[in-house]
Amino acid sequence: MTDRDALAQRHMGLVHALCRRFANKGIEYEELFAAGCLGLTKALNGFDKSRGMQFSTYAFPVIAGEIKRLFRDGGAVKVSRTLRALSLKIARLNAENLRQNGAELTVSELAARLGVSAEQVTDAIGSARLPLSLTSVHDADGDPQTDVPVADMQETVTERLSLEQAIAALPSDDKQLIRLRYFQSKTQAQTAAVLHTSQVQISRREKKILAQLREKMIC
Repeated sequence: MTDRDALAQRHMGLVHALCRRFANKGIEYEELFAAGCLGLTKALNGFDKSRGMQFSTYAFPVIAGEIKRLFRDGGAVKVSRTLRALSLKIARLNAENLRQNGAELTVSELAARLGVSAEQVTDAIGSARLPLSLTSVHDADGDPQTDVPVADMQETVTERLSLEQAIAALPSDDKQLIRLRYFQSKTQAQTAAVLHTSQVQISRREKKILAQLREKMIC
């Protein structure tokens, strides 16, 4: 398995966590998941680890953005029949290899067996793979659908990443206050000493910052 494959596999739970966050708001879960997978693919393509940012921090707004786009556009993620057919072939090969060898094929192995490029395989997995049944269930177009099991992730991961994004947007002084109080467990008095101000001012400012963070977490 390549580093890219492993990175994608480790963050499929993040896609599901974000989908659950937007579920029951008028769009089917399958459409949310397809958009989330597309966002994950875009994040993989655009991520630059030399910037020192964790992939999850970078991927979170990209995946969320693709899901939110569904609500703005008022429609489903458009997937071509060619891409859908390729995704079904991939699912069948992976299911067969999983039964025989206990593991799914890597992107490069799938590309070699199917005679397509690795990019085409990635696009098919990212934008057209849906969590459907391995049985002979068909969709509205009469196409067979295949289940691809993925790992789950706790909802708290989503909230943690949302908080990281909100804190990152704070002014430097406010960010330092939050870091001292909640990441270094300093008291208000100790924080005031570090920031050369009074405990009363720290208390007032902290309440305002927390209110701002709560608003950003809700939005």
